[in-house]
Amino acid sequence: PAALRAYARRLEARSHAIPRLLGNHIEEIAVVWACLLLFASLPVVNASPAPANGPLEALLLACPYVFAAIAPLAGLRLAMRSFPHGMLTAAPQHHWFAWGRWHRLSVVEARAHPLFGPAGIMASLLVGLLLNIVVRSFEFLAAVPALGQSAPLWGRTLFGLMAADLVVMNFFYMVCFVLALRAVPWFPKLMVFAWGLDLFIQLLIAVRLGATADLPPAVAQPLEGLLYGNVQKVLISALVWLPYLILSERVNVTYRQRLRAA
Repeated sequence: PAALRAYARRLEARSHAIPRLLGNHIEEIAVVWACLLLFASLPVVNASPAPANGPLEALLLACPYVFAAIAPLAGLRLAMRSFPHGMLTAAPQHHWFAWGRWHRLSVVEARAHPLFGPAGIMASLLVGLLLNIVVRSFEFLAAVPALGQSAPLWGRTLFGLMAADLVVMNFFYMVCFVLALRAVPWFPKLMVFAWGLDLFIQLLIAVRLGATADLPPAVAQPLEGLLYGNVQKVLISALVWLPYLILSERVNVTYRQRLRAA
């Protein structure tokens, strides 16, 4: 129906505004988010069941939260400097998902195509990447207590591994966001790599903490639920978005610079 097509066109037009808005303000958003995360971590550090003894231990206890706050900023600046706005980047010659017949486009032809750019459903993926950083960070603050050097070995191991997971994945998901926003052809491959790395880290944490002899059952059970939830979220994200990243005409034009042959 004509009314449905008109509504779809309006949604498409609105979706173009999301990447523009994020592209114009992402640095301010990242700085505000870093300040918010640091502010939210203060009560967690103050309520530590194993508080720091002295300034040096207090500094060590605060470092994971500082690194978690600046990791998205570091990923943002690195990706933006590596791929400046408007940079023409050719697509890789080898594609993981290359079945079917394709018509290759030059960089200029791809950018001139009506489907070029992170609009439509891709705009939802951009927002989802940023929300993923926010959700993971607050889950860390809520689920993992700040444990200093006076904590038992299992506590220090738990705190260090979960903090490292947050820092690494916040960095990589922000890099994925910038590559998607700036239509860098390496985005689909890096997105798959980030999902795989996320799963690997969750399994590594489970194996490492499972080998810790004095891990209390009262801690092991909720930790198992947290890690299982993280794995479940990554798998759901991959199952939802991977078909779109493979089959979408917009994704193929924007990030693989090709059109499906008639």
